[in-house]
Amino acid sequence: MLLDTSTIGLVEVEEGTKILPPNLIITTIDNVVNWSRLSSIWPITFGLACCAIEMMAAGASHYDFDRFGIIFRGSPRQSDCVIIAGTVTKKMAPVLRRVFDQIPEPRYVVAMGSCACSGGIFRTYSTVQGCDIFLPVDVFVPGCPPRPETLMEGMMKLQEKIRREQARWSPWR
Repeated sequence: MLLDTSTIGLVEVEEGTKILPPNLIITTIDNVVNWSRLSSIWPITFGLACCAIEMMAAGASHYDFDRFGIIFRGSPRQSDCVIIAGTVTKKMAPVLRRVFDQIPEPRYVVAMGSCACSGGIFRTYSTVQGCDIFLPVDVFVPGCPPRPETLMEGMMKLQEKIRREQARWSPWR
């Protein structure tokens, strides 16, 4: 049986999502799963240098990441994102990769600061020139150190990326 949307008051709030008053929502499973995933990002904190202080400030009461559903976790098995804040050395890269491998799928990576993005001012034998060499980085947050507002914008870019995903939640992907 097909519904005639002109007579029942079906309202389209965004592409692919319609509301039938009083409380019926018609959408796809991708939209529901992506909405729940982007509304509850739980990053593991991996602070290595001065950028970690700005990351802590972003989670404090003045900027309050909790209003976006972003709650910092201490265990990789309880998180779905890693924020790499600071200089990554070649000695720390395997440890960071092991922590990343312990995060359940789907998992995301945010590189925070010039040192995590490109090695920063350290062109030495012991510094990794960007953590995208050994991890698939989703969002780069530039700055030395980046302000909490910049990290907040980077997390909103990650939310937009999650919103556009299709069938990432499926075991048959």
